[in-house]
Amino acid sequence: MGRTIAILNQKGGVGKTTVTLGLTSAAAASGHRVLVVDLDPQGSSSWVLGVDPRAVEESAAEVLSRTPASRVIQASDWGEGVFVLPSSPRLIGRDHGGNPERLRTALAELVDDYDAVLIDCPPSLGALTAAGLTAADHALIVVEPAELALRGITAVADLVDEVWDEYNPDLDLAGVIVNKVPAVSSEAERRYDELTRTVGKKAVWQPVIPHRVIVNQALGERCPIHAYGARATDVIAAFDALWAKVRRLGR
Repeated sequence: MGRTIAILNQKGGVGKTTVTLGLTSAAAASGHRVLVVDLDPQGSSSWVLGVDPRAVEESAAEVLSRTPASRVIQASDWGEGVFVLPSSPRLIGRDHGGNPERLRTALAELVDDYDAVLIDCPPSLGALTAAGLTAADHALIVVEPAELALRGITAVADLVDEVWDEYNPDLDLAGVIVNKVPAVSSEAERRYDELTRTVGKKAVWQPVIPHRVIVNQALGERCPIHAYGARATDVIAAFDALWAKVRRLGR
């Protein structure tokens, strides 16, 4: 049975797309089948997976207008087990109002075709993120250990609670993934301690994702992080462990 995970934070730049694609890379390396749903109008996940969001005729925006998701999903450039429901700039007009349950209905008929559906939410707490949460079984908040990145995490958790209360009583706040962790930084350590005090130590997933230049290189070259082998050993190990945790969700 497939599981659907919404990956979110209201702040841009914390690495939601990096985490979404890192988990996708780990899934593909494990021989699993995964669908990435790109709800971010910037379309970074779609682009890295080989689909130009500016060129698609139909996208997540059309799915939110009752176009069948099966008609919009495309094979990615990452291998036969990775698929993408692409973004487009038209999503910008969908971040205000609309039926938050539409995406869940659209995905319901095909979610069991995948080991996981990963929803890359936009850096906002608007209608698109609400739609992603309404469609999800689990929510994962992505943060980095910096003061500005940790601001607003309570508001994100509040939106999860709101969606749980109004649209999706099965939604589970699975935890927090910490991204871009430097090898040595007293500031990062303080912020990490602040995070654990805010959300509780058990809510913070382990391992954290180390800050490495190779991650940005992989995104720029539109390649899965696992393709870099020994050059990305610690990052690959982190995503493999996190993917294993995703696989255990709901069991």
